[in-house]
Amino acid sequence: MKQTLRSLVGGVMLLGMMPAAEAAAASTAAGESGGAVRNSASAAPVVSEAVTVYAEGEKGYAGFRIPVVIRTNDGALIAFAEARRNDKRDSGDIDLVMRRSEDDGHTWGPITTVWDDDGNTCGNPAPAVLDGGRIVMLATWNRGCDRERQIEQRTSVDTRRVFVLRSEDHGRTWSRPEEITSGVKDPDWTWYATGPCHAIVKRRAPHKGRIVVPANHKRLENGGHVESYSQLLYSDDEGLTWQSGAVSQRGGNESTVAELADGSLLLNMRHYERGDSLRLYAVSRDGGTSWNIQGEHSELVEPRCQGSLLNLTHGGRPTRRLLFCNPHDPRRRRNLSLCESRDNGRTWRHLTTVCPGPSAYSDLVRLDRNRVGVLYENGDADDLYRRISFTVVTLRP
Repeated sequence: MKQTLRSLVGGVMLLGMMPAAEAAAASTAAGESGGAVRNSASAAPVVSEAVTVYAEGEKGYAGFRIPVVIRTNDGALIAFAEARRNDKRDSGDIDLVMRRSEDDGHTWGPITTVWDDDGNTCGNPAPAVLDGGRIVMLATWNRGCDRERQIEQRTSVDTRRVFVLRSEDHGRTWSRPEEITSGVKDPDWTWYATGPCHAIVKRRAPHKGRIVVPANHKRLENGGHVESYSQLLYSDDEGLTWQSGAVSQRGGNESTVAELADGSLLLNMRHYERGDSLRLYAVSRDGGTSWNIQGEHSELVEPRCQGSLLNLTHGGRPTRRLLFCNPHDPRRRRNLSLCESRDNGRTWRHLTTVCPGPSAYSDLVRLDRNRVGVLYENGDADDLYRRISFTVVTLRP
């Protein structure tokens, strides 16, 4: 049964906590893919021509997946991805790589390796850019011979582990990965993944300056059933030490986080349970150590896929305006769309379609006042994961 609790977040009631009649009134006609996101009445954003950042076969890799993008403090863009050596599956020989752009994504430098551990799996990047220029990135690792199902069932050779990497030169070079698993992974958790998407640094109290990383894990329950949850990780000392934060309701999976105008955190989650095509959410007022509100976003549909959330900050401080990107379709990974909320996530409206065809994981980055970049997976009917592309969306006020 859908949660309909009333609660104020920064003076605004979030959608999903409204009574059913009010929620229905807040949502208008369903879009082509079956969602209830309202179309914007204002002038449509302008979507630039897409630029291919990673293409299957480059540098001997079978393909590239899991796009994540950040802007460094020296103005460059860094596009991270998992470079999958032998095939495009989620396990095996996978390296964490990056490309750098100095011209807002028009052109990209060479593919460089951030983390390669021979035939093992290195991926799920979740980087945060700190005020001083340092980049702190969490990522996960497992043995290349282990499959996700084996890790879930505790039949694998090893388990899923968590690491932190740092860059002191705006992402040009990186430290050796440092393991932090024991401090952020409960012994009862099996599968574990950070992001995959950009992490954030809190700009308002409580806990201003805290690095917040979205993540997810799975747990083997009695009877051998596997349950999925989302959670937060955080650091209050610029990434030197880490703690586990709040765990979501059951069904949470890959997640993305944004700070709201009042300093609360909004976690937006892939809904992992079969038969449900609505995004989950949770709101924390204490910097991510507990949840005050949890529910479903009745206006944001999904085909069980990752998504990306971004606050359109003003003067470096969070506002009530949010963007969300994912495949806006309840069944298939297609129709990658950009949606907007101007009321702290209470209601959402459709802004534009970024890629109408097959498309999947994505990440958002702010370029300037009116422009955002979208880094996303896309392909064709035969193969959804042909390439990772970057496009610029010019927003209207």
